[in-house]
Amino acid sequence: MAPRILLMESPLNAMEIARELAPPGFDIVTAAIGTPAFRAALPGIDYIVGFGDPTMDDAFYRSAPKLKLLQLVSAGYDRCDVEAARRAGVPICNNGGANAVAVAEHALLLMLAVSRQLAWQHSNVAAGRWRGNNIATVKLFELHGRTLGIIGLGTIGKKVARLAAAFGMQVIYYDTVRLTEDQADALDVRFRLKEEVLRSADLVSLHVPLTPATKHLIGAPELALMKPTAYLINTCRGPVVDEVALYAALAEGRIAGAGLDVFDQEPPPSDNRLFALDNVILTPHLAGPTWDNQYTRFRNAFDNVQRVARGEPPLWIIPELRPTFATAGTNLV
Repeated sequence: MAPRILLMESPLNAMEIARELAPPGFDIVTAAIGTPAFRAALPGIDYIVGFGDPTMDDAFYRSAPKLKLLQLVSAGYDRCDVEAARRAGVPICNNGGANAVAVAEHALLLMLAVSRQLAWQHSNVAAGRWRGNNIATVKLFELHGRTLGIIGLGTIGKKVARLAAAFGMQVIYYDTVRLTEDQADALDVRFRLKEEVLRSADLVSLHVPLTPATKHLIGAPELALMKPTAYLINTCRGPVVDEVALYAALAEGRIAGAGLDVFDQEPPPSDNRLFALDNVILTPHLAGPTWDNQYTRFRNAFDNVQRVARGEPPLWIIPELRPTFATAGTNLV
């Protein structure tokens, strides 16, 4: 009997591309999580390709006794029950940087938008106010010559650093995993302590996974360290930032502005106070999914499925599970 892959249906997945790239020799089942079809398929499924979900608990893994791999098409895995997967002996792998270019570009998009007050410019033109009514009080800034502070220099953070260099920015970074001097020279970045990054940067861009250690990594004390002329950019996960503290800092003018693709609660409630501020640019957690990387996401996913089917260790095991599942020499980048 052919091994079976369960493709999780989602509005963020182009299922026609998934079917186009699906490997031969596998039975493909498609269903949305939580549906009767999804639950009915679990007992015979060998591989799942899709997104993590809080319902994937111990009972879920017991209902899928043949499952050998939970392959995510996202970089983030904060919705996964990591310990349940460990107890079930099922590795969780993320998307191998498939959306890294898209997220890096989106981070630069937000930097440009806040620095040049793009939303203000657009709303004025659309409302018939050619340059607004207060042009003398509005300051527009270039990225060139500014200092970018990157917190989290993983796959996405490195791509942001390269794009920032092309804009003529100086890049400093903080990460718990430091580059060697040769690596830092090659990327043209310099390590600083987190507090130094916050104090020194004109723009701070966040690129860390959401874990218990990174929840509210940026709160009131961290925001107080930032320059009043600085901008915060968040394209990773909303709870990495204390949203209440961020609102206060923005409303009181203690930082210049923010570009946010993610929120504490998604979708955010209609009365979210950030909506009323004119010094934020907001996008709906769409930094990652692009038409281009639909191919990359599913190509990486199916490659990993086939590796496991051949008896090889998978790539891109999430850090918390690497000691459990990794073997010497496995590529986990």
